[in-house]
Amino acid sequence: MSVFRFLLVLGMSAAMAAAQNSPKASPEIQYSVQGPWAEVDSIPLKGISRRIDGLAGKKLGIFVNYKRAAQPISLALEKRLKAKFPSSEISFFQSPEWNVSEIETKDKDKFTAWAKGVNAIILLVGD
Repeated sequence: MSVFRFLLVLGMSAAMAAAQNSPKASPEIQYSVQGPWAEVDSIPLKGISRRIDGLAGKKLGIFVNYKRAAQPISLALEKRLKAKFPSSEISFFQSPEWNVSEIETKDKDKFTAWAKGVNAIILLVGD
């Protein structure tokens, strides 16, 4: 049982016990359990691009941010992708800028050309 469910059951049990021990308790009292999440939008999520049908034979881009671990992670990821999808092509784009959108840098044209030349992009954050 998750901690949340345990606390929810514990809280409901305590509320019911308190109501039953109350001198004003009535058998008509009813309780309802409310979830902590808001109502969800009924419109299905969709991205700006259609999903690709698989990674085999595709041009895959790996965007490597400025953080120290991003480069070693990208190399390990490339190795695993090439082992699993040997027909795929992998290219890298490394961003040296800190906390700046790539299209706001001097390399925006290079980035745009790179992004247009791949079927999918994997974004790495080296934390």
